[in-house]
Amino acid sequence: MPLSLVIGILLFSLFLKRGKWKAGLQIFAVALLIFCSNSVITDRIFKLWEIPVTPIESISNSKKVGVVLTGVVRKEKLPHDRVYFSEGADRILHAVQLYQAGKIQKVVITGGKGSFSESPIREAPQLKQVLLMCAIPEQDILIESESRNTRQNAQYTAPILKEKFPDYDYLLITSAFHMRRSLACFEKEGINAKAFSTDFKTGDYPPRLTSYFFPSPNAIFRWHVLIKELMGIAAYKLMGYI
Repeated sequence: MPLSLVIGILLFSLFLKRGKWKAGLQIFAVALLIFCSNSVITDRIFKLWEIPVTPIESISNSKKVGVVLTGVVRKEKLPHDRVYFSEGADRILHAVQLYQAGKIQKVVITGGKGSFSESPIREAPQLKQVLLMCAIPEQDILIESESRNTRQNAQYTAPILKEKFPDYDYLLITSAFHMRRSLACFEKEGINAKAFSTDFKTGDYPPRLTSYFFPSPNAIFRWHVLIKELMGIAAYKLMGYI
């Protein structure tokens, strides 16, 4: 996270003797903090990374499966008698909207516990319950609840799509910042899916005047999201996953 980097640089500078390096590192840390906390700058950079929105009316009425990636449920919260959503809940809500609009006829939810989760709860079955509450018939819902990361989402879902829906088109539904890696993973498994981005971190209205001058903690968080995703793509490329 950029804030951790800024703090680390400032702490390191305390151990340096007085001189150009000490002052230079402190100036750099402050400049980095100002840059990363400016929501106007962050918004423009993030918008270059996000896969743009797809208008619902532009989607053809051919047979389609909506493939929903999980990662939107807080599994550590008790009791487990409901679904606790975190950011990105519109992944599943937009799938509902697409189904009700007749743009997709089947929904496949892919995702289990997550790589670092100690909770016994798996996301796909929980999100299935949300679809059922939204009056989507159970026969139109399939789940894959063993995958723990994006690569496994693609690995474990691809055989389902090829076996059960070989003559369908595929619509990949995940967060806009996460779409590039997701598409690449599914393409690696022989699935040519089209993007339907959700969970946008950017807006389309002009920024307020105050946004140019006042720091934003949300801007720093968005940098954290972007850097994490870039590191994920780099790691996947090195491992040959994409």
